[in-house]
Amino acid sequence: MGIRMIVKEPDEVLHKRAKEVTKITPNVQKLMADMAETMYDADGVGLAAPQVGILKRIIVIDVGDENGLIAMINPEIVEKSGEQFGIEGCLSIPGLNGDVRRAMTVTVKGLNRDGEEFTVTGSELLARAFQHEIDHLDGILFTDVAEKVYEPVRESGAKE
Repeated sequence: MGIRMIVKEPDEVLHKRAKEVTKITPNVQKLMADMAETMYDADGVGLAAPQVGILKRIIVIDVGDENGLIAMINPEIVEKSGEQFGIEGCLSIPGLNGDVRRAMTVTVKGLNRDGEEFTVTGSELLARAFQHEIDHLDGILFTDVAEKVYEPVRESGAKE
């Protein structure tokens, strides 16, 4: 396993659609492990393969709930319900936050590292993370869908 460099905006890889994974190889499994390690090292809750410069439909998410680490190949949202509106940030766009409207609950299906299909239903932060990371796979950044984008304000009121 290893920590990979996170690609930053305006790198063009962040604006391209990632390709389906058709064969799960040891390289794909290593990429998934590296992505998880990179996400944890950066204190993120999610990471998509394009964020480490690889146009493959792979995401990793860990929002600190009972699901733990979710690593998914070819994720697809199969059901959405409700609505939430809240703040998002992105490891590829440091220094900016945005107010984004998302579904409150989503059901996502995909493949695990062994090629077995599984489904996860998540609400609130997990639903937001799934939608944010799957957007990355389609070349969409939170700044593209945010109703407002701004620099975060520190507790003391000073700008970062």
